[in-house]
Amino acid sequence: MMRFPENFIFGGATAAYQAEGSTNVDGRGPCYWDEYLNREESRFNGDTASDFYNKYPKDLELAQKYGVNGIRISIAWSRVIPDGSGEVNPKGIEFYNNLIDECLKRGIELYVTLHHFDTPLSLFKNGDWLDRDNIDHFLNFAKVCFENFGDRVKKWVSINEPWSVVAGQYIIGHFPPNIHYDITKAVQAMHNMMVAHSKVVELYKSMNLDGEVGIIHILESKYPISDKKEDEKAAYLEDTIANRFMLDACLGGGYEEETLETIKGILSKNDGKLVIEDGDMEVIKSAAIKNDFLGINYYASHFLKGYEGESNIYHNGTGEKGTSIFALKGIGERVDNPDVPTTDWDWPIYPKGLYDMLIRIKEDYPNYNKIYVTENGMGYKDDFEDGRVEDDPRIDYIKQHFQAILEAIEDGVDIRGYFLWSLMDVLSWTNGYNKRYGLFYVDFDSQERYVKKSAHWFKKVSEEKRIVEIDEIDY
Repeated sequence: MMRFPENFIFGGATAAYQAEGSTNVDGRGPCYWDEYLNREESRFNGDTASDFYNKYPKDLELAQKYGVNGIRISIAWSRVIPDGSGEVNPKGIEFYNNLIDECLKRGIELYVTLHHFDTPLSLFKNGDWLDRDNIDHFLNFAKVCFENFGDRVKKWVSINEPWSVVAGQYIIGHFPPNIHYDITKAVQAMHNMMVAHSKVVELYKSMNLDGEVGIIHILESKYPISDKKEDEKAAYLEDTIANRFMLDACLGGGYEEETLETIKGILSKNDGKLVIEDGDMEVIKSAAIKNDFLGINYYASHFLKGYEGESNIYHNGTGEKGTSIFALKGIGERVDNPDVPTTDWDWPIYPKGLYDMLIRIKEDYPNYNKIYVTENGMGYKDDFEDGRVEDDPRIDYIKQHFQAILEAIEDGVDIRGYFLWSLMDVLSWTNGYNKRYGLFYVDFDSQERYVKKSAHWFKKVSEEKRIVEIDEIDY
């Protein structure tokens, strides 16, 4: 029987805007989600979310009790520096000091993300990651965090999921500023984020802090739906823009010639080009060898076929199964694989894609140092009855992905931990509160917490360092 390493992290993940709430207290400034969800979306917002701002002692107590020995949090940029640049908010520093100290008191190791989809509103209106000045503002924010929390936080993440940011903002259009099909803006913003990440790595190393710094990418394996050349090309093109482009930067030390030529080809079909400024590639190259770890967020892989039409996307944001459409001009179209099950949100459940990606990192980027699976989980419409949630499908999903991780470890990949998305139920960016991921059920009206069956299962796995069968759980 394969077993997890003795010091393996069994973690839970959160993000500031999705969990904290308290958006208008103690000097916090707005991020772009506050304006969008309160003024335009109106179906839901993050004003309360999971009330982690007040409930974190209870959530950390539950984490400790149920075998969660690591936690991912993010620091809300606008809670620390309300306008994104300028004065630091002492109440924001105080909150994160208290949260960090509570984690350490309970023996829960911290993995802290600096940017998790929440640029301060004023900087967002200046262009967000398309504005080169944002890199300097972000670097200043990172420095404030390193100075205030670096004595206790030993694992730092620069940016969470650059591809998801730009896909949401400029391609799918379900993140503000809700632009559709602008692949050029997406690629440019990704490049600028890679420069920002690299400068954060250089800054952290220059401060001689006793810890590690890395980045988190969402890495979804791409497969042709058939052996037709046009389908193979579509999978190759989407993989290049969503995976290789940024992996080359943060682990390879620069864009491989083939990668860059492929990106230029995609952009030419979309009437655009990439601007790389003087000094960008030098800092990217320098930082790549200093990157301490790679975080991989993995939920699904995609199957593609050739596509020659105009871009056409429909985002399934409600869980109405079978409604998703994703076709990009100059790249390809995602299609269903009849042999692969999907969630209600049309995400293929394909743990082999995680295994394949882990092996690929080991083979293509051998200086990766170490890997954490920093998000993985199943969005599910939990049935809550009498304080109980029998979420066997979620357990089965996690179990399959644990198996993929163990097989990758067996085959030589250095994987140090796994973080379930999410620790407790949180706000979903585009689904509100009906899409649940947590080990702990949150009644969003009362803010009471309830322990799901998956939490009991997770605890036993964490304690015994092995995959546990569902029928071994007493719930």
